[in-house]
Amino acid sequence: MKKFCLVSLFLLLFSFQAQAAAVQHNFTVFLGPFNAGKTRFSYFLTPQDYSVRSIVKTAGIFDTLYPFRAEYATTGKIDGKDMETSSYKYKSQSRFTSRRKELVYDEHGNPVFRISAKNNKVKKVEIQPSPDNKDTTDLQTVIAELALQYNKTKSCNARMQVFDGKRRFDTIFKDEGTEEISANEYSPYAGTAHKCSMYIDKLLNDGDDLLWELTSEKPIIFWILEDKESKLPFIARVEVEDTPLGRLLAYTQTIQTEK
Repeated sequence: MKKFCLVSLFLLLFSFQAQAAAVQHNFTVFLGPFNAGKTRFSYFLTPQDYSVRSIVKTAGIFDTLYPFRAEYATTGKIDGKDMETSSYKYKSQSRFTSRRKELVYDEHGNPVFRISAKNNKVKKVEIQPSPDNKDTTDLQTVIAELALQYNKTKSCNARMQVFDGKRRFDTIFKDEGTEEISANEYSPYAGTAHKCSMYIDKLLNDGDDLLWELTSEKPIIFWILEDKESKLPFIARVEVEDTPLGRLLAYTQTIQTEK
């Protein structure tokens, strides 16, 4: 389920560019034999700041077996080419467990508090200043930064640092060339796509549940196309070859943009 959430974040942010005011992105996710979920994302962007909200929920038979809903919300500032997180909030509800997490940042984008709750048992922890946490951010902002980079350079190659409130890790993006993808009953988008991969380097943090339990041996693969009308790049498809429930595939169904 955590990998399902990570994939959902990908399908949100690749239409980022300075003149866009808002984007809504809809997709469907298949997990093993299941049509597992329908998800909607939105963001608002100005030259000075940004906000991102994503809602993930299971659907159909999969929802009966593994009911789950999660919401992510990020706000931040844009200073030139840098994006600084101001707040990050997450909440989820499964059949038996509710979770909530909030990271509070100072005016320079450094995390200062982590507030977490499991089944309404709340815990607030002060985050001690550390050189390891400097210049880190949350995952939604990392993907937004990658989107901005891709808009300018048409390259996925990047390495960025994320702090989840407890541990730091690196996200590593790589160009994988181009590949033809075809439309199908789940997505109308087709053409010559830019293929990229994302790896997570846990930096020797063994034995934890850090961010969807991905390793450098199990990358997320995603394909980028360009919208014919707006000329904006967007992620048309995502794949994780191996999860506990089988192969994960996500297809973009519709994109709506406002400028």
